[in-house]
Amino acid sequence: MKGRELFKVENGHIKRMRRHCPKCGDGVFLAEHKDRVSCGKCGYTEFKSKA
Repeated sequence: MKGRELFKVENGHIKRMRRHCPKCGDGVFLAEHKDRVSCGKCGYTEFKSKA
């Protein structure tokens, strides 16, 4: 995991590029997969719609 994939600096402010896990909270990012996003810590998963 590289820092430039998770954060971006715009106009002197830090922008987070990925979502945080709603169960684990700030600091735990959701992994992006082809058909879902998931948390590696707690196993939380959201499936992407096919539309």
